[in-house]
Amino acid sequence: MIAHAPDAVRPVCDEARLDWLIGHVQANQFIPAPDPRSVFVGDGDFRAIGAEFLGHLVRLGGLRPHHRVLDLGSGIGRIAVPLTQYLLPSSMYTGLDPARGGIDWCLQRITPAYPNFRFRHLDVAHPLYNPLGLLRGSSLVLPVGNASIDFALLVSVVTHLPAGDVANYVREISRVLSPGGRCLITLFSIDPGGVPATVTDPRCVFERLAGDVAWSASRGDPLGMMAFDAGWLEQELLNSGLVCEPLRNGSWRGVSAPHYQDVLVAHKDAGTR
Repeated sequence: MIAHAPDAVRPVCDEARLDWLIGHVQANQFIPAPDPRSVFVGDGDFRAIGAEFLGHLVRLGGLRPHHRVLDLGSGIGRIAVPLTQYLLPSSMYTGLDPARGGIDWCLQRITPAYPNFRFRHLDVAHPLYNPLGLLRGSSLVLPVGNASIDFALLVSVVTHLPAGDVANYVREISRVLSPGGRCLITLFSIDPGGVPATVTDPRCVFERLAGDVAWSASRGDPLGMMAFDAGWLEQELLNSGLVCEPLRNGSWRGVSAPHYQDVLVAHKDAGTR
């Protein structure tokens, strides 16, 4: 049985200020945004989705302005941009991604104005984002110090990785989280009965990969959209010393939810070293 943390462990937030800030991020045209043609991950409005995830990180994940943040899979700054308006200048944000183009844009457009926002190219091999990468996700050591991070996020990351890479990243997240540190992961979680009958999104026709805990919605390119057996990721987090809150179902299932993918939040016990 997987141990779950009660929702009470999540800190409270100032809802009125957060609502104002989300609106500010969406409306402020001076906040940098890339050319839509250069956005290589995700779909929809760059600012609107970034603002939406700011709300999820704070409300669901417990992100606070002073936190030292690790954004694993930072892409072209869709979440980093709104975080520039939320995190304190004394905090620290580190964005890692295998797609050099996204890292270069963030270094050019975000870091000069917000020097506490740092980005680094992660030369890990991925058939979609970095096919010539020299490192392997299943054995990767993140360039981040032990217990140096208060909050880690992996948004639309494990949805493009094989199980072995995900398991290693979970171990690495546990290593870099400080005692009491938190992480938020978005994913597609497949219940024992298979893909829910309520799913109407044609992109979510997941089929199990032979002999694996993983599912794919793309036969031609399995890593284009990945899912995992329900409970598998929670167990990996538990094995790495993290305690999970109950999974929050996403609207991809054909149900009403404030977020599309499922959301999993975990924390490192404050007494853990």
